[in-house]
Amino acid sequence: MKKMNLLLLASFLAFGSGAAFADGEAALTKSGCMACHAKDKKLVGPSFKDIAAKYKGKDASAQLFDKVRKGGSGVFGPIPMSPNGPDKIADQDLKDAIAVILKS
Repeated sequence: MKKMNLLLLASFLAFGSGAAFADGEAALTKSGCMACHAKDKKLVGPSFKDIAAKYKGKDASAQLFDKVRKGGSGVFGPIPMSPNGPDKIADQDLKDAIAVILKS
């Protein structure tokens, strides 16, 4: 019985993390992030792969959350990113999207 419970827990955790990943992917598309960013190549803004590499090993979730909300420039070049408020992407969707980006 104990083995069965562990198996069920592992399945639930795996399913839960996959759902969050899918939600983050959907949020990136739905909120318009993909108009300027791509997974593996620079468009107007940096690729998600480049963002993940820059912040590898750091807990940058809060910093990136703030950057998306306030906008800015200079981190990846002179082209500014406009601010994206909660009316464009909800807080939880943004957190899910950042998690996806940092895993790229």
